[in-house]
Amino acid sequence: MALPEARYIEAAVREDLRDKLVFVGGPRQVGKTTFARHLLGAVRGSDHAAYLNWDVPTHRQRILREEVPVEGRLCVFDEIHKFPRWRRLMKGFYDRFYPRRQALVVGSARLDYYRKGGDSLQGRYHYHRLHPYSLREINSNPTTSDLALLLAFGGFPEPLSKGTERAWRRWQRDVGTRVLQEDLRDLERVQELGLLELLLDALPQRVGSPLSLQALREELQVSHDAVRRWLTIFERLYLCFRIAPFGSPRIRAVKKEQKLYFWDWSRAPTGGARFENLVAAQLLKYCHAREDQEGVTMELCYLRDTDKREVDFVVLEGRRPSFAVECKTGERAISPHARYFRARTTIPRFYQVHLGTKSYGDAELDVRVLPFAELTTELELP
Repeated sequence: MALPEARYIEAAVREDLRDKLVFVGGPRQVGKTTFARHLLGAVRGSDHAAYLNWDVPTHRQRILREEVPVEGRLCVFDEIHKFPRWRRLMKGFYDRFYPRRQALVVGSARLDYYRKGGDSLQGRYHYHRLHPYSLREINSNPTTSDLALLLAFGGFPEPLSKGTERAWRRWQRDVGTRVLQEDLRDLERVQELGLLELLLDALPQRVGSPLSLQALREELQVSHDAVRRWLTIFERLYLCFRIAPFGSPRIRAVKKEQKLYFWDWSRAPTGGARFENLVAAQLLKYCHAREDQEGVTMELCYLRDTDKREVDFVVLEGRRPSFAVECKTGERAISPHARYFRARTTIPRFYQVHLGTKSYGDAELDVRVLPFAELTTELELP
């Protein structure tokens, strides 16, 4: 499959570059460098005079000397967050050159978190999170075959474009090794790499279920604090994300149990868990795009009560529920849990998505049952 180099954040990034630095964070190999190369108009990003990558030895020497490119209006700094004085360098660039020259900073860790040394950049940058490819990004009129490809190989450019199980397995193994051995080494003080690998291997079977830190602690034979810290590190490195419960006393909602999903949903077991993870990733992409581009406060949650009735996702806008989504692999009748919560909450819209073709609704309850691809088009998800 040929994937477009122009990504869904391009228009917003170009606009933001006019007056501030722009940081683009996201998982390793999600396409950040290709996107930056696209903005530069370069065939090979590492050969462009206005492109510096901390992982390229010759570029690293220039960064250590705090030299900035003098060519072109746009400069790109890749993985520069690994440089301890990177914030001072970018502050100096902004104060000296803006708005005459622009700078795009891309990295595979949370650039808004890893702030090693230097002066504050507060008020000098916009931050965007680049997500994997989704249905409407690979096809404005998505088909069931597009969805099947995404479910099989995930949304990361290399395995998705190659479209073979062999390429997907090799890519996933290599990326996991590089994140744990290289990114952790550069950004975190972690000695127990073997235990982190065991934790990462234990998480796929827990996708979509309330996450028990106690069970993970017992399985790995480590402390509760260690498991909690390691999961936070995985989140900072864009390996996984957790969502919290939403609810009110009227429905006796659970308050603490979180659910975990992967940015690369192909890590989840095939079947319902993987489909649910794909939907979670798509809704998180929607929330992040609204936050980064429009400044709207968004949150992705789930709904569960003490009697274990559950709806998979609730999207909050401005801390108020906007819509809920229940995932089913088959074209089933409306979930009784969706009926229950629709009658007892103030959530205005309920959707039940599936992998089939049927689309219908219950006018009295205001619950829609529809293919997932149809929902992405109806809500204009990125």
